[in-house]
Amino acid sequence: MAIPGMRGMEHIGFTVPDINEACDFFEKILGAETLYTAAKDFRGEGNWMKDHLNVDPRCVIKEFRYMRCGNGTNLEVFQYEAPDQVKIPPKNSDIGGHHLAFYVDDMDAAIKFLKDNGVKVLGEPTSYTDGPNLGLTWCYFMAPWGQQLEIVSAPNGTVFDREAKAAGKTRLFHPKYVAETTI
Repeated sequence: MAIPGMRGMEHIGFTVPDINEACDFFEKILGAETLYTAAKDFRGEGNWMKDHLNVDPRCVIKEFRYMRCGNGTNLEVFQYEAPDQVKIPPKNSDIGGHHLAFYVDDMDAAIKFLKDNGVKVLGEPTSYTDGPNLGLTWCYFMAPWGQQLEIVSAPNGTVFDREAKAAGKTRLFHPKYVAETTI
């Protein structure tokens, strides 16, 4: 049983060391659009920050902005100051580790663009050779502050997607085919 009325992912929130650098990177490299600043220098009274956000009560949200990146979920970008702040992003293997993945139509053109713009690309694109993700190619790259990002591409779809569509079952969300991804 799910939360009543749950429709899907509305935003992904993450913290960066410099919100101007981060928003500039997402705009120039990913074509995101900064929509608005939601708050600056927000401090909760008493234990508000601990009670509502599970952070140090003296934590300050220096600023947070909403961004939109193509035909996908919203990004909520935060810059915090906190007495107990960890300044090293988690690796994917760490508890709470994560990455953000963005769909591209042409993997080779995307990799060239990243490299031409001085973005650190990790390894070479990797293509699945079997299983439900057959047809998908992916490659990680890094934001200047160390956040792990990924580009993915499946120009002809994946085995899972084709089989789910043929069987009338729920398909994975895909920004290119929003209207077709669910039954």
